Amino acid sequence: MRRKSQFKHHRFPHAIILCAVRWYLRFPLSYQDVVDLLAERGITVDRSTVYRWVIKFGPEITKRTEKYLRRASVDWHVDETYIRVGGKWRYLWRAIDANGQMVDFRLTARRDAKAAKAFLNRAIERARLHRPVTIVTDKAHSYRRVIREINHHYDPDFDSILHIDRKWQNNLIESDHASMKRLLGYRQSFRPLRTAKATLSGIETIRTIKRGHIHQIQPGVKGEIQFIGQLFEAP
Repeated sequence: MRRKSQFKHHRFPHAIILCAVRWYLRFPLSYQDVVDLLAERGITVDRSTVYRWVIKFGPEITKRTEKYLRRASVDWHVDETYIRVGGKWRYLWRAIDANGQMVDFRLTARRDAKAAKAFLNRAIERARLHRPVTIVTDKAHSYRRVIREINHHYDPDFDSILHIDRKWQNNLIESDHASMKRLLGYRQSFRPLRTAKATLSGIETIRTIKRGHIHQIQPGVKGEIQFIGQLFEAP
């Protein structure tokens, strides 16, 4: 069965839509910045239109990229940072592997053991057949308890996941947090939670593509454009 075209009923060609979405997710731009860049090319678009494109196609790019992802290594770095959503601080849990490849992220209202457990369980499930061998975290007590429970779930007599809670060994993800937040620029405050999740999903995926953590991509920005275009070639 052929997949329904995501561009049906859109007035603009798919190349323009994907270009605008990629610009917004790849660079620290506002919706107005994207509108202005398109205007320089003779394309008149409203900010609300660019917003709707990002919310719709950001998660779709993530979904279609999934099968091209390289297998993450078994050494993970896990940490949480925070962003403002709806005027309140929300916690952004992130996990990357030893090569800096994104494993998973999750946005929650609380920073507690329950949120940590939900995040790690989903990340491990997403990794499927290659659970982590080591997880490096900071010294938050919630991680120790959660990883112990996960180990007990898989094998009550053996700690299959080694927990390392030395903060200095987690500099990799701390640096990655900083890079991601620089990319957010002044967009670090989102209004609806849906907007935050859709935007973060697209940003993390575009960063993954840019870093070459996927199969079948040519190096450089032209390779990124070609890859994203190919994701939507089959209707």
